[in-house]
Amino acid sequence: MTNKKIFGRTEILLPRDLSQAALHKWSVVACDQYTSDPDYWEAVESVVGDAPSTRRITYPELFLNAPDKDARIAAIAKATEEYRETVLSAYPDAMIYVERAMKNGKKRCGIVGAFDLEAYSYAKDSQTPIRATEGTVLSRIPPRVQIRRDAAVESPHVMILCDDKEQKLFSAARKAKEAAPIYDFDLMQNGGRITGWLITDALADEIEALALELGCEKAFEDKYHADGKAPLVFPVGDGNHSLATAKACWEERKANGAPATHPARFALAELVNLHDEALEFEPIYRVVFGADGEALLADMKAFYPALTDGTADGHTFEVVYGGTTRTVTHPAPTAQLPVGTLQVFLDAWLAEHPDAEVDYIHGIDATKKLAQGEHAVGFLFNGMEKDDLFRTVIFDGALPRKTFSMGEADEKRYYLECRAIR
Repeated sequence: MTNKKIFGRTEILLPRDLSQAALHKWSVVACDQYTSDPDYWEAVESVVGDAPSTRRITYPELFLNAPDKDARIAAIAKATEEYRETVLSAYPDAMIYVERAMKNGKKRCGIVGAFDLEAYSYAKDSQTPIRATEGTVLSRIPPRVQIRRDAAVESPHVMILCDDKEQKLFSAARKAKEAAPIYDFDLMQNGGRITGWLITDALADEIEALALELGCEKAFEDKYHADGKAPLVFPVGDGNHSLATAKACWEERKANGAPATHPARFALAELVNLHDEALEFEPIYRVVFGADGEALLADMKAFYPALTDGTADGHTFEVVYGGTTRTVTHPAPTAQLPVGTLQVFLDAWLAEHPDAEVDYIHGIDATKKLAQGEHAVGFLFNGMEKDDLFRTVIFDGALPRKTFSMGEADEKRYYLECRAIR
């Protein structure tokens, strides 16, 4: 066994006003979405107006390099204090079962609870029960730490996976639907609808016990035949950099003498079953800004001499720039996934072209739209099958950064529930 509870109930904070109108303005999409689309965030502002909103206590990455960054971060810290005192109500010792109805008609289920950061590591060769599934960009952590360090509350967009093929954990969680939902409303900006039911007392006990069973060493060995490997219980599906930030903040507090019971030791997140029918893995595409399409493609062919034009066996890429689309294939890749082949090239190319930069884009249409801009080049490719995730992470470690996304941008987790972290 993991020998301890690493997922379970906690005090959850929700707005006092749980009406449809108030929650529609309160809940906004994850900060790492629409990072090159200011129009999206302007539309969010028009919906929110002056109402209480998670937009005021989170920081869209689009603005990370804004000249007033420090003032924005200070405003977030102030807003978290004000919201904790005047906007939010506490639900002690709770979890929440959620169902998210997406615009495509599918319904994704989850359990919102607290994860123990002592059981998490984002190191590539980690053997902790909670692990990153993709490479962590260390440079992305300090700015997030600056935001979280002085915040009074957190609101999660992290989604953590479990391998509950027999649906034991989620069959239990669905018993929460015997009571009335605690919230039920339409999300803004094509986010679909989300409904949540409070989980407490005996049902919470049952869910925590079933979560412990997922860490059983014998069950792990029977399932993956991974002799000598420590059980992987909860791989991080979305929001790893946010969880890594929470880990960094906890380590900082711990070094300064914080007790093991300090709320910063834990992070609020949504647990999602890998086998949820609505859970779809989407590739995260690349757009390089500050590059000429023809020149970049020529450099890619020089980097990979075996690269051929057209579609063939191997790793195939659509390279999009302006009104042009070119297809190339690497017939003998050494990486397991196309994104790995591409990222090796881009890392080397960007090191030699410091004026260029890459963004990670969700969705084919969004990638093509951005690639129409001047000096912008988009790369499209096939993604990974979700059933390969656990075994790949167990045996190979974390995948290349930004390998996959769990759904399109507007299907990402929206900030909603909160939790005090100091």
